[in-house]
Amino acid sequence: MLENESTESATAVVKRPRKPAKKSSMSDENNWDQRLGFLMHDVSRLRRMVFDNFMKPLGVTRSQWWVLAYLSRHDGMIQSDLANVLDLGKAALGGLIDRLEATSVIQRRPDATDRRVKRVYLTSKGQQTVKEMRELSHGMSEQILEGLDHDQRLALADMLTLVKQNLLAIKRENGIDD
Repeated sequence: MLENESTESATAVVKRPRKPAKKSSMSDENNWDQRLGFLMHDVSRLRRMVFDNFMKPLGVTRSQWWVLAYLSRHDGMIQSDLANVLDLGKAALGGLIDRLEATSVIQRRPDATDRRVKRVYLTSKGQQTVKEMRELSHGMSEQILEGLDHDQRLALADMLTLVKQNLLAIKRENGIDD
């Protein structure tokens, strides 16, 4: 044992240096975009899995969370407009709304000027659910962003926003439908 080592560190497991990864036929410089694509896909998939697990105690699915989160910022939306904004079919959103209404977190009300139109509102229980979802989501974000300081987190958000804007522009320019 070295002079400055404590007994605790002497009993710690010694990690052996990892062997360098085998080089693929393409060098890292030539396939960075492919690696980035896989990385972004993996991060998205893993985040969804972890998020679903964090929301389990609230009994909220990812799709339901998406509806509730949007309504928390735009309460009272017309149901068909909500379907369009969330890129969901009207029938798919209708099923989500039915399930959320059955749990009393949202309610549909007729529009004041057009009786054919239904507006969707959070109930007080829904507002409380959104508050709890935000707290759980924040805790999850803190864990997944561990090791990144405030400026790095802002830079990451800025970079991802730019990537999203570029993807949306490509989608528009090429007439890509969902």
